[in-house]
Amino acid sequence: MTSPRAALGVTLVLLASLFFGVCGPFGKVVIQAGLTPIQVTWLRICGVGLLALAVAAVPLVRTLRSGTRLPWGALALFGLTAIAAVQAFYFIAVERLPVGIALLLEFMGPIVVVAWVRFVRRTILPRSAVIGVLLSLVGLCIVVEVWSGLRLDAVGLIAGSAAAACQATYFLSGEKLTARVDVRVLLAVGFAAGAVALAPLAAPWTLDWAVLSSEVTLGGVDTTGLVSIIALVACTAVAYGLGLSGLRFVSAPVAGAIGYAEVVVASLAAWALLGEALTIPQVVGGLVVIAGVFTAQRAVAAKRTGVEEEAEEAAVTKV
Repeated sequence: MTSPRAALGVTLVLLASLFFGVCGPFGKVVIQAGLTPIQVTWLRICGVGLLALAVAAVPLVRTLRSGTRLPWGALALFGLTAIAAVQAFYFIAVERLPVGIALLLEFMGPIVVVAWVRFVRRTILPRSAVIGVLLSLVGLCIVVEVWSGLRLDAVGLIAGSAAAACQATYFLSGEKLTARVDVRVLLAVGFAAGAVALAPLAAPWTLDWAVLSSEVTLGGVDTTGLVSIIALVACTAVAYGLGLSGLRFVSAPVAGAIGYAEVVVASLAAWALLGEALTIPQVVGGLVVIAGVFTAQRAVAAKRTGVEEEAEEAAVTKV
């Protein structure tokens, strides 16, 4: 039976996936209007960072006054990888690939989570986990249409794969850090570190701010680049807050599996707002990838649950 805490965690991660899913189109139209993917990423991180710092001001001051030592190194690393790098690589991929495919590549991250659990944590996984990984790889080959000599942009594919590696750190690091640090503090420090790290690459002093007042179209509605950036920041802030809160109640493998709802939402959002459509092989391949990752993640989650139950039984026996 699912516990109330687990149910809450699943709900939070699912809602986070929905908000993450609609972010791609908001960023892509601004990139098409003239900004670089890194600049859009930097604006996104700065916007969310300011909101996060405002929300975290009180708990951060309270934590520092209490003398509690924060894991500054781990928080900075989380900001560099799970916030800055994953978003930068994702938007580089979005610039060159359909939003749905870029996100599908990024969401190979849960497979990295499975590999980490197996080879770093040295957890023996069920055969279904291996089958799930193989299914995902086959599905990815279908998505990129390898029989046609990789019809998708090579740089976009590499960027999407890099985003997957960084996304894995979001689940793995987030799972540990949320158990030690207030989510509001984690977001504030993480986004601040990400904004500082990306500033030299984004070169905001050369940014064409006029792009923000230029006209962009989303779903047939004319708006401005600034409105799109504000929507991007708002959705990102809500998504990170919900997702990291959910990681307090469910494991990284479970969260990774639930997160695949983001791929579906992103594809639908790109179709509705940008008019992007996937080919039939890409849709089939995407479904195979999702099935594979779901199979692998479910196997890892079941394995972990079994181990935890054995530990609880052992503790009861000792008492």
